[in-house]
Amino acid sequence: MQQIEFEPLHENIGACVTGVDLAASLSTEIVAAIRDGMDEYSVLCFPEQNMTDTAQLALTQCLGEPEPNHVTFGVTGKIDYFATIGNVVDEHTKRGNADTHTRYQSGNNLWHSDSSFRLVPSLFSINHAYEVPGEEGQTEFVSARAAYSRLPGAMQAEIDPLLVLHDFVFSRAQVAPINPNHAASLPPIEHKLVRTNPNNGRKNYYAGSHARSIVGWSGIESRRLIDELTELATSPDCVYSHRWEAGDTVIWDNRCVMHRGVGYDADRWRRLMRQTRVAGEQTTVGE
Repeated sequence: MQQIEFEPLHENIGACVTGVDLAASLSTEIVAAIRDGMDEYSVLCFPEQNMTDTAQLALTQCLGEPEPNHVTFGVTGKIDYFATIGNVVDEHTKRGNADTHTRYQSGNNLWHSDSSFRLVPSLFSINHAYEVPGEEGQTEFVSARAAYSRLPGAMQAEIDPLLVLHDFVFSRAQVAPINPNHAASLPPIEHKLVRTNPNNGRKNYYAGSHARSIVGWSGIESRRLIDELTELATSPDCVYSHRWEAGDTVIWDNRCVMHRGVGYDADRWRRLMRQTRVAGEQTTVGE
């Protein structure tokens, strides 16, 4: 019988999880423990996992409904549940720093929450690392829940009722061109600025690079608040930086976590990760 154990990685966020083989058939007790761990730690790191695409999709289905990849669907209309992160093309080929695909993926180096630009945003992201660069290439995580708790009471009261527009094109067009079909599939979406975890009642704010503006506010006022909230959440002492090892599987809660990639030299190194996401269950406005 698997015995799952959690070891905290940072005072605000993250735990290393041992005693479970994610590629095996997971009992209802293990799945419940993982879900409880997500509510408590927001980011779970499972080292030395013998993962495959088949096993990763099964894990995703254990945690909820898989979310279709928005790029594949937006560009082609086809449903695919995987995204490939990195610069690897095949066993012998990789993309360099100047490649358009590499430039597009550099948008992940901005603080964001995955799929916050969808009407029903993502619940969890699941990344598995197959090849990692020898230098840099970390992923950094911060807790927007801990950040909310640090706000003065008056500011919490001010932002609690606000709505924010999330816009993929606003965010990613800053780093690379976006396919017109893809852009058309993702119109701006209104979300609550402050969300509440339904299991423990803890609040967090929901911002990041896809957050374009506050509904009913001017552009200048909107940017001032969104930038202030991002800066507060991402203070260096609040960041957990995950240095990937091949075999790591990391799951994080997009409801209350902002993350970003750290750049690496794609001319020199290979990087290959596979990502799936667990879809949310309803709009934030309906929560």
